[in-house]
Amino acid sequence: MKIHNYSAGPCILPQSVMQKAAEAVINYNNTGLSIIEMSHRSKEFVGVMDRSIALVKELLSVPEGYEVLFLQGGASSQFYMSALNFLPKDGKAAYINTGTWSAKAIKEAKLLGEIEEIASSKDKKFNYIPKDYIVPNDVNYLHYTTNNTIVGTQFKHVPETDVRLICDMSSDIMSQEVDISKYDLIYAGAQKNLGPAGATLVIVKCDALGKAGRTIPSILDYQLHVAKESMYNTPPCFSIFTCMLTMEWLKELGGVKEIEKRNKAKASLLYAEIDRNSLFEGTAAVEDRSIMNPTFILKNDELNADFLAKSIEAGINGIKGHRSVGGFRASMYNALEIESVQVLVDLMKEFERVYG
Repeated sequence: MKIHNYSAGPCILPQSVMQKAAEAVINYNNTGLSIIEMSHRSKEFVGVMDRSIALVKELLSVPEGYEVLFLQGGASSQFYMSALNFLPKDGKAAYINTGTWSAKAIKEAKLLGEIEEIASSKDKKFNYIPKDYIVPNDVNYLHYTTNNTIVGTQFKHVPETDVRLICDMSSDIMSQEVDISKYDLIYAGAQKNLGPAGATLVIVKCDALGKAGRTIPSILDYQLHVAKESMYNTPPCFSIFTCMLTMEWLKELGGVKEIEKRNKAKASLLYAEIDRNSLFEGTAAVEDRSIMNPTFILKNDELNADFLAKSIEAGINGIKGHRSVGGFRASMYNALEIESVQVLVDLMKEFERVYG
């Protein structure tokens, strides 16, 4: 039976990518070595790193003056690292709080300086994106999270500001077109749309670095990682290699523009059923609904166990909501096919027929 993988992360990857990755674990490119055992200084892996960086620049149209890094530690390490590199000792930063991950970023940044939470959707359990806020002119940067996996909300517009802009794009990177030139720093864990867990993508504007006026530990210094071309320490080789394969798949598909069209079609299909079906309702404000992580509930929560059981019978995996909010979450990252969304929609229709 085909498994329809709605896992929030690590998430679904293209079957062709997993096949190529599996082959490379045994014998990479006829070298007689596994991709996970060869030196990261070898010409073979240096080629993988160079190709991966080139694909990021191509697929996201990264402008001149920016560098692409593959680091470790996930987006969680970037909560502190971004502030360490961009927040001066006597500076101040602005943050928009839209849920768990932005709240964690705020917590880490507060270890380094003054943080102003200029907007929050906590008053309604983070089910919407704040709109009426003012970015102070005296802050060193504004930080926000584009897509909120747990509550299923997503920014539809880039915040208007004249200060430096830092963004956590972990869960919607490469799912839609983005103007990189508006940002000074973008970071994203790989395990949503890029590849397996282990690598962290960073896109940084070079002339924004070196202005914090503080001593930065080497492993946390973007400038050092830029100078060493992501090779300051041993990189997460297998994760980066699989990211490369995934980006090659995306390029062959038609790039970010094409995958955005497909992602919107998947989201439209599921949200239409959530809104139509008498048993279900969405939990995020309609105008702020995520195309990556639709969240919804059964109006009668006594039916939750039955719906989860039926979903397992249908080969649907990973739709149980995050433990902090409950309900259901259908994470629909790039590699999830619309046919899998149709299976979920058909199940919801059948569930209404039986229980409605």
